[in-house]
Amino acid sequence: MAADFLAFWNTHPWGRLGLSVAVALIVAFVLRSLAFVFLHRLARRRPFAADLLGHANPPMEWLIPLLMLGIGLRVTPDIDRFAWLGNLNLLLLILLIAVLTWLAVRCIGAVQLASIRLYPVDREDNLRARQVVTQVRVLGRIAAGMVVLIGLAAILMTIPAVRQFGAGLLASAGVAGIAIGFAAKPVLSNLIAGVQIALTQPIRLDDVVIIQNEWGRIEEIGGTYVIVRIWDERRLVVPLNYFIENPFENWTRVTARLTGTVFLWVDYRLPLEPLRAELRRLCDEAPEWDRRVCVLQLVDATDRAVQLRALVSAADSGRAWDLRCRVREGLVAYVQRHYPDCLPRQRASVCDLRSLGTTSSGAPSDA
Repeated sequence: MAADFLAFWNTHPWGRLGLSVAVALIVAFVLRSLAFVFLHRLARRRPFAADLLGHANPPMEWLIPLLMLGIGLRVTPDIDRFAWLGNLNLLLLILLIAVLTWLAVRCIGAVQLASIRLYPVDREDNLRARQVVTQVRVLGRIAAGMVVLIGLAAILMTIPAVRQFGAGLLASAGVAGIAIGFAAKPVLSNLIAGVQIALTQPIRLDDVVIIQNEWGRIEEIGGTYVIVRIWDERRLVVPLNYFIENPFENWTRVTARLTGTVFLWVDYRLPLEPLRAELRRLCDEAPEWDRRVCVLQLVDATDRAVQLRALVSAADSGRAWDLRCRVREGLVAYVQRHYPDCLPRQRASVCDLRSLGTTSSGAPSDA
């Protein structure tokens, strides 16, 4: 039996090739089964390992067979007599690089998912969670883009014709390279801005911002742009480098708590103490008030009226807006109900011209 096998192995090159491919696929199946059994046992009590296995499963289905098939073809003796196998090996190498790139991108996605799961942003005090999720998402997208670029470059470098063409183009097209560099400036600036935003975090997911006189929340931070959800459900698409090069307001940079203002114009005769008591009552009954600030101050006075400012605090910008509206409505209703004569009014005096002793023409009267 052994002699027959050796004779077949030495005299049939196609048989050697087929046997090498079959053995490589069998070994790949065994290794894949053992690897997944081990990984499934490892992932039973580890959520991160389970996420990593779930994301890595599709590319791993192709990685091990391609790797074993490439090894099997290379170790088969007298394989050089098949000229077409050179192209097949090149194709296997390209597929292997593509699958490795796919695997790396999927692993980056698993890390992102695990980080988001550890730091949920649906809590009331979610400042730390928004910091981590913003960094993970922005850096993850940048890392995935870099991995794809490296994988594409590695694939192109494996093809001799494309590699030579690229080297000749790089050596002879200096002016074109400069032009391409200028053309790619917006893309590169957005990429650098994405790294800066991920590290310094001037904005985070779910931050409340005022940008171009629009109030909204950061809904998405992409690789080149930011989506701001405006209060009326519109979406404002802003380039990443805008947040690096231009000033804007971030109402939740350090904390989500805010102090809102309510302004009223009233007459000089309005007593302030009853109005302060009414403001305190309104705040005590308001579910939006966080019991930090509740102050009424006279901040301005003109020749016709005085301006009052009520300061009230809330846990976030949405509650602060609702509280301001509630306090404004309550104070106006209180003044209308108890002190209607103290609303702002225009004063004027009416004089009888006859009492001034003048005629209609302006000359003194003889009477």
